[in-house]
Amino acid sequence: MRYPALLAVFATLLAACPAHAGQGLAVTVSNPTGIARPSETIEVAWTQVARAIPGALMHHLVVRDEGGRSLPYQVINVAPEAKDPTGVGVAYGDLVFQHDFAAGEQSASFTIRAIEDLAPVFPARVFARFVAERYDDFAWENDRIAHRTYGPALAAPDVGKSGKEVNTSSGIDVWSKRVDYLIVDRWYNKGHDHYHRDEGEGMDMYNVGASRGCGGTGIWDGRALAVSGNFQGWKVIANGPIRAIFELTYGPWGAGVAETKRYTMDAGHNLDQVESTFTVASGDTSDLTVGIGLDKNSPDAGQDPRYSFAADTSRGTISLWVVHRTHGSLGTAVIVPKESFLGVAEDGLNYLALARATPGRALRFYAGAGWSKAGEFTTKDAWDSYVAAWAARIRSPVGVTCGVTP
Repeated sequence: MRYPALLAVFATLLAACPAHAGQGLAVTVSNPTGIARPSETIEVAWTQVARAIPGALMHHLVVRDEGGRSLPYQVINVAPEAKDPTGVGVAYGDLVFQHDFAAGEQSASFTIRAIEDLAPVFPARVFARFVAERYDDFAWENDRIAHRTYGPALAAPDVGKSGKEVNTSSGIDVWSKRVDYLIVDRWYNKGHDHYHRDEGEGMDMYNVGASRGCGGTGIWDGRALAVSGNFQGWKVIANGPIRAIFELTYGPWGAGVAETKRYTMDAGHNLDQVESTFTVASGDTSDLTVGIGLDKNSPDAGQDPRYSFAADTSRGTISLWVVHRTHGSLGTAVIVPKESFLGVAEDGLNYLALARATPGRALRFYAGAGWSKAGEFTTKDAWDSYVAAWAARIRSPVGVTCGVTP
């Protein structure tokens, strides 16, 4: 059975907690709108854990909900190279866990405590890796959907005329899954092109080509989109069990523009959070207009696709629902928060959500996909409702308070 549908944004806990040896950390999360928030990801800064639980160790903790149930958790190691002679977790960023808010549930409480025994190894529900054996792909997935994009080896010319595949693209591919376990390694191990057939786990039925795919970016001049080539560098920052974080670097291209993309993928999500930071070689700090795209023509040949595009400028969303002849239906979407959203455009290959980006500052947006054969979104209305609910949660994030508990 697949994990429950998720419409979530990330809660950041900033309140300071006094230090009392032998006590735990109490966390209260409020749901301001009362809407359902399955798999809400809750972030607790490690500094707060360390204040409330002096000497806390990342593998000797338990997180419990109000019913006393132990919850899976993850400590994000954001600076693995950092030295920590006093054992206070200076390399740690956040402790994250998840909660399913039911519709009408306005608050939930949790406790974090130290334990003597090792915490269990929680099942991995996210995964990201560089795939050198397949022309430098970078692939990532969770229990809902998978993606990949393309690296330097794929763009390299076939110098020896060996028949090597050559493709220049910074578009984002979609791998449609119908299972909740991790499949990236399994599909690559099948051999190239084997995953273009659905053998029960899903398939790669999405053709990126020169498009932006599902959430790729470019610089929009009002008429045309200037895009980068394949990514040039990568870095994995966190890799499960709940959250994967990684960065991809591109360029420079065009007028000396370079981009660093930081992806955050959480368990239970169909949409990833993306933070794109652009730099301009000239040092110009004028705002850029960024186009974030959805491929207009992704289906396989012979699928006789039927397309339905929707845009909601009040929410900053664009979505595309494509009905295939035999492959089911695929929904894709982009959401840009209100403070950055500029409108909607299109070119020959893509529908575009336009966003304002200041060089040197991260532009945050969300992008992802859902497949009808996975069971969560069997109709266009279901996909559109999911996207709308996600946008509502971005506008009204949960509120969090913390304190010590005996």
